[in-house]
Amino acid sequence: NFQLATMKLSLFTICLSVLASGSAAFTHIASPLVNSKAAAFIGSSKLHEAESDAEEASETEFRGAQAISALTADVKTTFTLEDIAKVLPHRYPFLLVDKVVEYEMGKRAVGVKSVTLNEPHFTGHFPDRPIMPGVLQVEALAQLAGIICLQMEGAKPGAVFFFAGADGVKWKKPVVPGDTLVMEVEITKWNARFGIAKATGKAYTDGDLAVVVDTM
Repeated sequence: NFQLATMKLSLFTICLSVLASGSAAFTHIASPLVNSKAAAFIGSSKLHEAESDAEEASETEFRGAQAISALTADVKTTFTLEDIAKVLPHRYPFLLVDKVVEYEMGKRAVGVKSVTLNEPHFTGHFPDRPIMPGVLQVEALAQLAGIICLQMEGAKPGAVFFFAGADGVKWKKPVVPGDTLVMEVEITKWNARFGIAKATGKAYTDGDLAVVVDTM
């Protein structure tokens, strides 16, 4: 019995040694994996922080007035406000083209309208949220078309012309004080005998389409 008990005790001791050895081996193998994952997580976290810092720095970068003003340095004025006043019969507060920056005689033009809170329609449209009326956006496009047409054969600069209609008008975004409305029109038909024209137009603010007119 004593020998049997001794043998059992020896086997138990051997089992404990084997388990202890296996546990140590597992710990030895698992540790590099855990450390590797932890290192990867830390590396990913630092990369994310670096990207966030870069985005924040980009958003808060102060460029200054000269750099921002220089963004339009390549845009040259073709017709000034004084030139436009010699062609169009409109006057304040209804002259809605401030300058023309591109012009192809008898074909198309690009004009600019600077939108400011000083314009009288903003008093009532609307007091708490000033928005340039959509009809005035279309009117501004029609005036730009008039600058082209009143310099074509059979027309006389300064003559009064009338808006006969508009089709396919769509407004895409509000135009508000502080915006620069950049307009483009193209003459699609001109009847010199009767002084009748058809045109298409569109206008943008900050590069986004604000209004489009299929036919006017």
